[in-house]
Amino acid sequence: MKIWTLIVLLASSLFFSNAFATENLSEKAGATKDDVKRDANKSMNRVDEAACTGTDADCAKQKAGHRAEEGKDYIKDKSSEVKNKVD
Repeated sequence: MKIWTLIVLLASSLFFSNAFATENLSEKAGATKDDVKRDANKSMNRVDEAACTGTDADCAKQKAGHRAEEGKDYIKDKSSEVKNKVD
């Protein structure tokens, strides 16, 4: 009886356990590279925005374009990181 209970408990714990995948070293390096690239691009965009000599509307349009591009890059990088973690 005790063996049977032990087997049932072991089987149920294995059944309900979750498997977690981790990123390998090259995927982590790629994620770090993407973060550095995104930060450098963000800094360059801020410099361009500070040096804007056009009208307020032109500067606001440029700023909105930069934010949209930064958001797109962020989403793309994070989705590839999630894909790498799942793989």
